[in-house]
Amino acid sequence: MKVVQFARYGVPHEVCACIEAEDPGAPEADEVVVAVEAAPINPADLLIIEGRYPGPTELPAPLGIEGVGRVLAAGSGVTDIAEGDRVMSLARANWAERIKIKAAQAIKLPGDLDVLQAAMMKANPATALLMLRDYVELEAGDWIIQNAANSAVGQHVIRLAKARGIHTVNVVRRDSLVEPLKGIGADLVVVDGDDLAARVRDEGAAEAKLAIDAIGGEATLRLADCLADGGTVVNYGFLSGQPCMITPHQAIVHGITLKGFWLAGLFRTAAPEQIQAIYAEVARHLADGTLSAPVEATYDIADIKDALAHAEREGRDGKILITPNGPVG
Repeated sequence: MKVVQFARYGVPHEVCACIEAEDPGAPEADEVVVAVEAAPINPADLLIIEGRYPGPTELPAPLGIEGVGRVLAAGSGVTDIAEGDRVMSLARANWAERIKIKAAQAIKLPGDLDVLQAAMMKANPATALLMLRDYVELEAGDWIIQNAANSAVGQHVIRLAKARGIHTVNVVRRDSLVEPLKGIGADLVVVDGDDLAARVRDEGAAEAKLAIDAIGGEATLRLADCLADGGTVVNYGFLSGQPCMITPHQAIVHGITLKGFWLAGLFRTAAPEQIQAIYAEVARHLADGTLSAPVEATYDIADIKDALAHAEREGRDGKILITPNGPVG
């Protein structure tokens, strides 16, 4: 059985390898065995491999934050999942042909969801959904602002906000991203820079109640400058590798609050029915077309080095996924 692992931290396509491993074997009473159909390469996966994001404490270690597949076998005590069901895995070792996980880590999915979209639903759509829902009370007509707006999370934020009548200011790094984001419903797209707040105001956007930050460092400060008094910045990403910054003036005079969001942390405390409800909502949005994410390429698991090198490139137009058991329709 083929699995992907890394034995040292470093450049992902250099330190990861596809190896032969023992088959996971039959499930225990509370387990399921899943044939992984598709698994994306996320920025967090790359950061884990580079040693810049929370991950395994011992190496070598398996990889893959997300994955979806068909159940090959279910343990004798598993009553709500059966052989042949498609499930999303909450485990973090999904770059493999087969995995054995607790049934509680398997979210049963509607059978008609697109496989590649389903493979990408664990991290990014849920992150976007919860950041829009849980930090600030937003109503139709309100404004929010986000950076890294061309990321998968950023695009989901745009789509979900548009469906609720919430306006978005979307901060990007290059002009070529402006029109594609407007094409999926962005109200305003601006290139980042020191005068970000002034340019956002000049474009006619109202002060935002919520800022969503994937970068940290001074990028956090620039988002905070665009907020209304009492606004909230939610940081969910490590892209700059720098501490999140807000000034004493922003915090004290304007009452700006900085909070953090980590989906993995939520999973540690949420009740199973809460997690099921989150993904039922995500699945509905995927099914009705509110949510979708572009896919640039898929790779066989044996070609993981090429897949990782592709995922590391800037300027991609979509996600890179591996399909461990062959191409999917």
